[in-house]
Amino acid sequence: MNLFPVIHEDADLLVLHKPAGLVCHPTKGDAWSSLVSRVRLHLGTDGEPQMVHRLDRETSGVMIFAKTPDAAVELRQLWAAGFVTKEYLALVHGAVSAPSGLIELPLGKDEASIIAIKDCVRPDGASARTHWWRERTFERPEGIFSLLRVRLDTGRKHQIRLHLAAIGHPLVGDKLYGPDELLYLAFVKRQLTPEQCRILLLPQQALHASRLWLPWQGEEREFASAPEAPFADFLAGKPVTWEPEGQAP
Repeated sequence: MNLFPVIHEDADLLVLHKPAGLVCHPTKGDAWSSLVSRVRLHLGTDGEPQMVHRLDRETSGVMIFAKTPDAAVELRQLWAAGFVTKEYLALVHGAVSAPSGLIELPLGKDEASIIAIKDCVRPDGASARTHWWRERTFERPEGIFSLLRVRLDTGRKHQIRLHLAAIGHPLVGDKLYGPDELLYLAFVKRQLTPEQCRILLLPQQALHASRLWLPWQGEEREFASAPEAPFADFLAGKPVTWEPEGQAP
């Protein structure tokens, strides 16, 4: 079993493809159960990996780790100054009519939800801005869907998922902000049924961190990774079937 696909590595940086379904931070599981633990295995006992940004467990794509304390400081400064650009691919339900758009909706805790981690659009929430561009709209037996490119001006929790759901185009496979939050409860209890899997269509939410740009050592660097098989197969019109075995909270 591979730890993860390596996109680029040098003395300062480790750029990798984070697999969908893998948490970033260490848990009580084994050394394979988190991305940070796998990075430590990759670098060995002398490594000092530092995670300077993160992705949700179900989101796949490009991530950068600093291999030294000095590199970590520089990367965090670049992020704080707004010099790092990340672009996502999102598969959403429905035909998105406009070619592009900007969503500006404040986000905060969803106090009406029984799920503690769930947020919502609320007027007293933190400001959030999401840019999107429609790549294409397509039809499958399950319905009509659109592929979007997305960039963020802010980095609120679940921002892309919340904003796209708020304009009527939730992510395919989103258990929390999709058709029914009870799908999320069934998932964390390891009780998803085959019918619920058919409702979700995909085993993970269809959000992929596809590209990242940043200035590094005097030049503009770009790193990219392709979506994983379920996302790519769905986009290509291929059938995607999955079973609820192996569910994890």
